[in-house]
Amino acid sequence: MKRGRYAAKKIAVLAVFTALSLVMFIIENQFPPMFIPGAKMGLANIFSFAALILYSPWEAFLIIAVRTGLGAIYAGNLSAVMYSFTGGVVSMAVSSVLMYCAYPKISLMAVSIMAAAAHNVTQNIVFVIISGTTLMFGYMPYLILIGILSGAIVGGVIMLIYKKVPTNVFLKAVYKTDK
Repeated sequence: MKRGRYAAKKIAVLAVFTALSLVMFIIENQFPPMFIPGAKMGLANIFSFAALILYSPWEAFLIIAVRTGLGAIYAGNLSAVMYSFTGGVVSMAVSSVLMYCAYPKISLMAVSIMAAAAHNVTQNIVFVIISGTTLMFGYMPYLILIGILSGAIVGGVIMLIYKKVPTNVFLKAVYKTDK
């Protein structure tokens, strides 16, 4: 019986993270792109990164999958799933490897920056593969710079959250048992 409560509470926390991620995506989608067409800050990634830190890569991937699917439906751009989902999966894979192999030798900020750059590069590669437009590789330096900027912002927010909000606030929702 305890396991059932644990699972339900964990699902509830992940649902809240997913909802917050989707809300951030929707808000961010209302603003014009940064510097180059399609470039966004990626603030929705705060919650998948938080899930990676608090739980595991599996939960983070789940948040990415649900958010990109629902976000594409909301935005009315189902073809964007190819870009958002592949970029999200690659960036979370990079984050997961760095968190489990290099952290704390490298900071959360560094992990976030590398993941954001990987996200942008992946999306560009997917676009080149689909469109056959190899000239788009010329955007790569700009996309990496935007990845550094957006990764620093997401990493800064994550670091602020974990400095100001004790981890047990999130974990109590999962581990607290009703008496």
